[in-house]
Amino acid sequence: MQDNNRIIYALGGEIDHHKATAIRSEIDDLIMEERPKILTFDFTNVKFMDSSGIGLVLGRTRTMSAVGGRVEIVGASKSIERLFRMAGADKLVEIN
Repeated sequence: MQDNNRIIYALGGEIDHHKATAIRSEIDDLIMEERPKILTFDFTNVKFMDSSGIGLVLGRTRTMSAVGGRVEIVGASKSIERLFRMAGADKLVEIN
């Protein structure tokens, strides 16, 4: 969903290597087309995530930085939020 200078990307189900690869390509295309200032990942409906999800978000952080934007995470469960914090992603990405 596009909202002015923001793309909100709602994730769902399980984020594993296979799913992260497909999402990565789609989001990168959106970033290059729309050039948003903020990319928001909505984790509200994510039930499981492995390290591929962390890589997905951190990779998009680099992409967004290249276009002058930033990444934020919303709706993450406590366990997923903990994974991001343990990986140090909270130093690069705003977690709400």
